[in-house]
Amino acid sequence: TEIYTLSLHDALPIWRLGAAAVLLSPAWRRTEVENALALTTPSHAVGDHPVLAEVMPMMSLDDAVTPGQRPFEAPAADSDALFVFSSGTTGMPKAVRHTHGAFAVAVRHWRDALQLSSDDRMQIMTPPSHILGLLNIVMALDTGAWIRLHRRFDVDLMLHHIEKERITIEMAVAPIALALAAHPQLDGYDLSSLRYIMWCATPVTQSVAEAVTRRTGVNWVTAYGTSELPVIACNQLEDARLDAVGRPVPGVRARIVSLEDGEVLSPGAIGEIQVRSDSVMAGYLPSEVTAEAFSDGWYRTGDVGYLDTDGWLRITDRAKEMIKVRGFQVAPAEIEAVLHGHDAVDDCAVFGVPDTANGEAIVAAVKMSRPVEADELIALVADRLASYKRP
Repeated sequence: TEIYTLSLHDALPIWRLGAAAVLLSPAWRRTEVENALALTTPSHAVGDHPVLAEVMPMMSLDDAVTPGQRPFEAPAADSDALFVFSSGTTGMPKAVRHTHGAFAVAVRHWRDALQLSSDDRMQIMTPPSHILGLLNIVMALDTGAWIRLHRRFDVDLMLHHIEKERITIEMAVAPIALALAAHPQLDGYDLSSLRYIMWCATPVTQSVAEAVTRRTGVNWVTAYGTSELPVIACNQLEDARLDAVGRPVPGVRARIVSLEDGEVLSPGAIGEIQVRSDSVMAGYLPSEVTAEAFSDGWYRTGDVGYLDTDGWLRITDRAKEMIKVRGFQVAPAEIEAVLHGHDAVDDCAVFGVPDTANGEAIVAAVKMSRPVEADELIALVADRLASYKRP
């Protein structure tokens, strides 16, 4: 029960029908699930999401009757393929629309960047409800690579499978990297099959990555993408640099613009990172927030950084207020709205602070009309929102 089998990968038959898949996080509480359903109005539910089962009828694949092979026309390239969710600074997560054509381009960009082939054996512990998790799964299936999926992260289980199944590519975010560096028996595992470990979705902690490399001999590769444009930049696989997220991949253009007036800046100047590619999202739901995400056709990442004279991209800050926890974007306003629901909260402000394990940690500064224990407010947020949004 610890491992997802490929028969449970529902997106491919949904896409063959010409339908779109809505990806819901299993960490979400009822408020978040109801918001997602209101935005996307799905007609059917498949899976084992505990909250989803409470709010709409669930289909059972075990009980489904299959009448045999049925032909379907290939879905139009500009039709919706999937909806993933990306938090906005003003409240609940927005639905990000990806078409079949655009997501196929993203899959190709990722496969080329990783130099993935059918000979690779890939282990993934990032959730399929996150754009990175789904991208990895679809890429592996499309390429014919062997794939190992896990229901949840367990560092010992991960190391066991690398050794026993001769995994060639391991995907990691900051908590996984930290767990590897801190593992007392890391040196005892045979990790020689790994071509590299890919660090994605969270800022690289160079000391942690170097500690793992010293103990195992395995190098890291860094990459950069967003829910709206899944593959933006990737490092070279040989002698990858940890101080940059890489160069824009072929098929993606990047520019840096001034935070003050939007003018395009020269190499070395710091500003907002903007990108354009055929893999970019079709827009958001609600649709009225789509326009502000673009500038003259360029997607505004909200990340601050610079391109050097050799084309290397470095991220230095966030232009938006988003807090990034374990690769997930958290909107301060979403947590503030929950805290304001407590009768003793007069005012509050939520922000992020650097955190080695998670990228950023969430902090809430709260003005109270009467004394209240911090644990009570933390529990209130945990009851309403996903656990990674807890202060």
